[in-house]
Amino acid sequence: MSEPSGTVLAASEESIAQGSKSFAAAARLFDARTRADAVMLYAWCRHCDDVVDGQILGMGRAEMAGTPAERLDALYEETRRAYGGAPSAHPAFAAFAEVVARNDIPERYPLQLLEGFRMDVEGRRYERLDDTLTYCYHVAGVVGVMMALIMGAREEVVLDRASDLGLAFQLTNISRDVIEDAGIGRLYLPADFLAEAGIPEDRVAAPENREKVAAVTARLLDMAEPYYDQALIGIRALPLRSASAIATARAVYRAIGTKVRAAGPRAWDARASTSKAEKLRLLAGGVAAALASRVAGPAPARPTHLWTRPS
Repeated sequence: MSEPSGTVLAASEESIAQGSKSFAAAARLFDARTRADAVMLYAWCRHCDDVVDGQILGMGRAEMAGTPAERLDALYEETRRAYGGAPSAHPAFAAFAEVVARNDIPERYPLQLLEGFRMDVEGRRYERLDDTLTYCYHVAGVVGVMMALIMGAREEVVLDRASDLGLAFQLTNISRDVIEDAGIGRLYLPADFLAEAGIPEDRVAAPENREKVAAVTARLLDMAEPYYDQALIGIRALPLRSASAIATARAVYRAIGTKVRAAGPRAWDARASTSKAEKLRLLAGGVAAALASRVAGPAPARPTHLWTRPS
């Protein structure tokens, strides 16, 4: 297998350094080859998200030609072209083509991610928790699957656990960003959760509803816990360095959810994050969790009520 090109890798490193400090910290634990491919896949995911939203690294607004739907259609086309071996001048797609070829990532997975972006473009409504989890799979669970393939995982049960971690991450993201998302017309909280809490869907961002929204997001974060647990089981199948990186990422995101839950109605006064010192502590814990997974006993049966990725 060929080595990643220096120019493409450098552009991808810049993308992750600016776009996701949480994942960048954990990714330092990967071996060099796995890190390069993980970072390059991240850069492609970030690029596609930015193109659809008309942003740069998830922030601000950028002038882009065409409607979001037209830009998404172009991403579908360029993704298929990458699988057909067509060269691309864009660093994110050049990186993507290298990664999927080197790791034999099936085309259906990146297309499933783009389907998640389609849900945003169409303004999809999420009636029940299963609907929200379907969205979570398409924008995060499938990324977990692709990352697991980069780490050498091939067994379906291991890919399922990688999907679980993506679900947990996205449930955490939804809870952290619910007010900001509502401000741009995006709502991922299940409609039945909101109805039970007495929150009108068009008033989620209203200050008078903060306590109720905090209760709903606490409920959603509780729903994330079994998926975080399943992910911890899954790391035992990964190489030690990869297991350490994933256990660290799990700990960092879970800590963000813990902060959102603890802050209650003040959770959205500032965006919840972890400090450098906290990341170092969580990194040490991630390495310890990876080492412990080497000697763990048989995994308990997966709870039957948990959402399962499409086959």
